[in-house]
Amino acid sequence: MLVGFDHADDAGVYLLTPETALVQTVDFFTPIVDDPYTFGQIAATNALSDVYAMGGKPLTSLALVCFPEKGDLEILERILAGGLSKMIEAGCTVVGGHSIRDEETKFGYSVTGVVHPQRVLANQGAQPGDRLLFTKTLGTGVISTAIKKGVAKQEWIDAAVKSMTTLNKSAAEVITGGRLGPEQSPTSRKPRDVGHPSNDHANDQRPTTNDAFAVHALTDITGFGLIGHAREMALASNVSLVFQSANIPVLEGALDCIHAGYIPGGLKANRDFAECMVGYDPSVSADMRTLLFDPQTAGGLLISVAAEDAGPLTRALQDAGVPAVEIGEVRTTAKPLITIG
Repeated sequence: MLVGFDHADDAGVYLLTPETALVQTVDFFTPIVDDPYTFGQIAATNALSDVYAMGGKPLTSLALVCFPEKGDLEILERILAGGLSKMIEAGCTVVGGHSIRDEETKFGYSVTGVVHPQRVLANQGAQPGDRLLFTKTLGTGVISTAIKKGVAKQEWIDAAVKSMTTLNKSAAEVITGGRLGPEQSPTSRKPRDVGHPSNDHANDQRPTTNDAFAVHALTDITGFGLIGHAREMALASNVSLVFQSANIPVLEGALDCIHAGYIPGGLKANRDFAECMVGYDPSVSADMRTLLFDPQTAGGLLISVAAEDAGPLTRALQDAGVPAVEIGEVRTTAKPLITIG
């Protein structure tokens, strides 16, 4: 086992051969939009994201279906078709699945991918001086809540759906230099040690993902929100993080939803759990403080990259159509664990 659940990472990684490791994850949830096809796309995008967040290449998936016994099968067909469309886009083969009768519809996938053992990217490994890049925008949770209440503006819905149906594939390919999976493997690097965090970052011999960018840690921002997943990265890496709130991209309508009180239960739970580790500059607005805990669906990647590579990586991502921006930096361990400026 190269990566387990001890650092709350995005997926498990299991060594098969010196050249190949399995990446395994599973995710499913209830509908968050009205259109069945779009719901299927979002569920697939979300499930695939955890493999990309480990630097892996998705290979196969199994569909997980909960559907009412007397439900309209045409709706189920559209959900499955939407999910399949994103699996095809990812080059990931749907090899089967399992369904049960359930009064509440739920859908998602178990996804299996591959990664070279020396190119695993975990949420552990961030180093003081690194810059933090983010590849999407925050706000899908509060906008989804507004959708369920029937009060979301169409432009809010369109922007949120576009974000939630955009694969992290392009971003992952740039981050890994196009080397998703075990092919083009390095020959002279030590195996990655993902189990023993250390303060001695100057002597850290863990490899970077490619020869172009010194990416030290990676995670995707999903159900625990930006703060929740940043907390996991900070604790796993034994560092502290500083974010500049003015640089954090926000979906159109997200702050309006918060101001109007469309707060999902997951946001409140995230805040209750993690805010004790957060310090705010007085200039950070109350609504922005709230949004930082918003549970994301199919969210973006949070990248910890060496300072000298932050600019080149940001430009490479943007050239690939990924709206990446720098939102913070990594510092030596301190209190509070996370600072919002």
